[in-house]
Amino acid sequence: MTTTDRAHDTAELLSLAEEAARAAGRLIIDGRPDRAVEVTATKSSVTDIVTEMDQASERLLVEHIRAVRPDDGFLGEEGADEAGTSGVTWVVDPIDGTVNYLYQLPGFAVSVGVRIGDEIVAGAVVNPTSGEVWTARRGHGAWLDGRPIHVNHPPALAMALVATGFGYDSERRGRQAQVLAAVLPKIRDVRRFGCASIDLCSLACGRVDAYYEQGLKPWDLAAGGLIATEAGAVVGGLAGRPAGESLVVAAPPGLFEQVESLLRSLDADRD
Repeated sequence: MTTTDRAHDTAELLSLAEEAARAAGRLIIDGRPDRAVEVTATKSSVTDIVTEMDQASERLLVEHIRAVRPDDGFLGEEGADEAGTSGVTWVVDPIDGTVNYLYQLPGFAVSVGVRIGDEIVAGAVVNPTSGEVWTARRGHGAWLDGRPIHVNHPPALAMALVATGFGYDSERRGRQAQVLAAVLPKIRDVRRFGCASIDLCSLACGRVDAYYEQGLKPWDLAAGGLIATEAGAVVGGLAGRPAGESLVVAAPPGLFEQVESLLRSLDADRD
């Protein structure tokens, strides 16, 4: 049992994270209007959409968790930002892949991570379309629908299937496209799902071999990053820096170093 496990029951925290994420997943499927989802605001640009269901989903997550743990803090994509007094913070993305949701594409998820201090200790990602649920506890492994999962054995870089994503800002997308143009000839192929948490979970269960992306926020990375790590991936930034908004690189040991070296040579974390 880890020190964190003794101070906080991470199994109970994970159970609540999964329960809340499942409930929010049901909400955004069952509550989806037949008409096109109404756009209520924009975030960083006109192509970064906030929907009514984003906001409703975050309210459900906060209320569901607060009913059980009223002293905890929250950090959410749609504005939840409370410090709390317990030392536990819930890092939530009520709909990761909002544009997919807007266009009725299946690649979206609810992501709930649990942070104690600066460390994510538990996380759950629910794909409401497929019903799949990925979970992890720090030091205890990762699971898909209750079955243990692990990253692929690292292939050679030239045979690696790599997932990535692009920012909403048009200038950043242009730079990311230049990086991708240099990466593509070096790998097997690329996949772009449009949902960072599902990208990381796909890496964790062997559906892709590696993943990189610039611009991820804490709620994009929290649960999926832990799930990938506990499934055996190295998750970091360039040149020994931690994973974060400047860049996230994730891959099995052996392949991570090759992907990181390639991306570093391309200044992939440059703004």
